[in-house]
Amino acid sequence: MTAALFPSVVDSLRRDERYMRAALALGRRGLGNTWPNPAVGCVIVRREGDNDIVVGRGWTQPGGRPHAETQALAEAGPLAKGATAYVTLEPCSHYGRTGPCADALARAGVARVVGALRDPDPRVGGRGFDMLANYGLNVTENILADEAYQAHVGHITRVVFGRPAVTAKIAVSADGKLAGPAGRRVQITGPDASARVHLMRAQSDAIAVGVGTALADDPMLTVRLPGLAGRSPIRIVFDSHLRLPPSSKLARSAHEVPVWVIARADAPVAPEHNLLVAGVEVMRVGCEGLPPSAAQSLDMGEALRLLGTRGLTRLLVEAGPHLAASLIEGDFIEEFVQFSSPDPIGEGLTALTPDLLTRLDSQLPNLAAKAAGDDIMTIQRRS
Repeated sequence: MTAALFPSVVDSLRRDERYMRAALALGRRGLGNTWPNPAVGCVIVRREGDNDIVVGRGWTQPGGRPHAETQALAEAGPLAKGATAYVTLEPCSHYGRTGPCADALARAGVARVVGALRDPDPRVGGRGFDMLANYGLNVTENILADEAYQAHVGHITRVVFGRPAVTAKIAVSADGKLAGPAGRRVQITGPDASARVHLMRAQSDAIAVGVGTALADDPMLTVRLPGLAGRSPIRIVFDSHLRLPPSSKLARSAHEVPVWVIARADAPVAPEHNLLVAGVEVMRVGCEGLPPSAAQSLDMGEALRLLGTRGLTRLLVEAGPHLAASLIEGDFIEEFVQFSSPDPIGEGLTALTPDLLTRLDSQLPNLAAKAAGDDIMTIQRRS
């Protein structure tokens, strides 16, 4: 009935959503590659009679510059005049290394801007849309805002909370185990799940593990998908007392893919020197606020805020049980991804306690599940 009464309005909304989805798909190309800037997508569309013509496409380039809008405008050239620009995040309104994207859109003669989401950055925060409206452009907001929020959750979390958005990933056997006896590494999931994990790595600014996982598995934590080896993110080890050996695969490859180790302020100095010689960067966080029972622990809140000051927006944590518990207890997880195998392990290391699972469900109530080969991939997110 609504479509019959207001066909032009419904058709216009559908058109806006169609091109915003295209802009979001373009923006995802930059995930893990644009920090500290958000990975934005932009599509510029002209209406010629009854037909739409895409004349410009852009996404934020590595290192955060150029921005998506300027990329799309460069491709569109003079065809941008009178067109509509679809942008997944509010165009910037401040001067940095380049001028404001809102100003560039107006100078190019764009007639309308469709935005998915306001930018919470206090330098923007509505000023971009206001600038466009003051220039006389037609501005439409909140098209596919929920999808855009998920695309930009890293940027939003860093701006609002001063830390990167955390995606915690675990793989669990049919009988609820993360590893074999004494934490021994066991292959739990199949190749489809493994490929998805490597794609998650490629779309993250950094990947982190606890020192227990680093010692037990001696992982590389790189991306091993065809064509994406160059997208391996910074590798981080949460290592309160600097137990990561310089002989580890991580330390020995630190000159090829950066490795950061985060330790307590009171960790010994000698191991730090050995790691520095290997090319590992060591950072320390205070431990004064921790209770006596946490004498071996890191202050995860302070550690994550430190990573925020370094510009990280999206952190993938491949968590063992202790690190996962710390993140859940601190309510630091924006997305929890679990790969569940149909096969049991038997004796081994249990994943999460019922109490932690209950807390996780209350923190991340939005749940979706899909197949990953023979395994099941479950995703929980905040509201």
